[in-house]
Amino acid sequence: MSAVSAVRAFNRFYTQKIGVLEEGLLHSPYSLPEARVLWELAHRGVATATELRQALGLDAGYLSRLLATLASRKLVARKAARDDKRHLLLSLTTRGKRVFSALDVRSAEAIERLLRPLGGDGRRKLAAAMQTIEALLSGEPAAANAPVVIRGPRPGDLGWIVHRHGVLYAEEYGWDARFEALVAGIVARFVEHYDRARERCFVAERDGAVVGAVFCVAQSRTVAKLRLLYVEPSARGLGIGARLVDECIRFARGAGYRRMELWTNSVLADARRIYERAGFVRVSEQRHHSFGKSLVSQTFRLAL
Repeated sequence: MSAVSAVRAFNRFYTQKIGVLEEGLLHSPYSLPEARVLWELAHRGVATATELRQALGLDAGYLSRLLATLASRKLVARKAARDDKRHLLLSLTTRGKRVFSALDVRSAEAIERLLRPLGGDGRRKLAAAMQTIEALLSGEPAAANAPVVIRGPRPGDLGWIVHRHGVLYAEEYGWDARFEALVAGIVARFVEHYDRARERCFVAERDGAVVGAVFCVAQSRTVAKLRLLYVEPSARGLGIGARLVDECIRFARGAGYRRMELWTNSVLADARRIYERAGFVRVSEQRHHSFGKSLVSQTFRLAL
């Protein structure tokens, strides 16, 4: 499905789900555009028609008709500005405030009913997905100041890590299912032979969603191996990859390893820069054909 088809399908699904196709919003005599005008005025207190038009992205003529209808229903008051009589200041009347308050309560109750079947994790995922949609379509980055928590894995995280490796490396590099199988094997061995004193999985979480991970596993008594570093595309550029690598290095030192190694491929330029900034040095490389592609593998080492 193309991106255009996916967005159109979601729009059809969501508009039906929240009831905006009904004749009156929330079983009221007011349309969605009228309710949005009431919402803006309730939160702004006073506004001009120009400010409302810019906020709502409406045609000036259409907004003028909406305001005339709301004024005729005695929901909106219009008053000339003191400094310029040509400009009208718009605000809610006492009746308008009561109508808006009732619509606001109904809206909150309707959304609560929609969310009721979801548990806490489902609600967090839904909210995070909606924030991502808003950030992408507004052209603004997702809240870069949202805290990133580095923690251990929870139930479901390891399967998610395997899944995201399979999806991202297929989308970004065209690697086939054999890479996902490799990742699944690495994760399975980590679980089956887990040594809590000498091995760790670090998961990066932001706004309730997993946005990255990395593994520190034992290669020998004195050598640790950094494996499966990944960061979600929506969270790149925030320093999360570097933080995960630093956590791995710090843990390896505390566990008594003398050296840390990692295996990567030359096409993973962003990851390679993170490793080099952390002090890793490339010690070898080799051409190979894996995951359906001709690649150049690289081995890096870091003295601890």
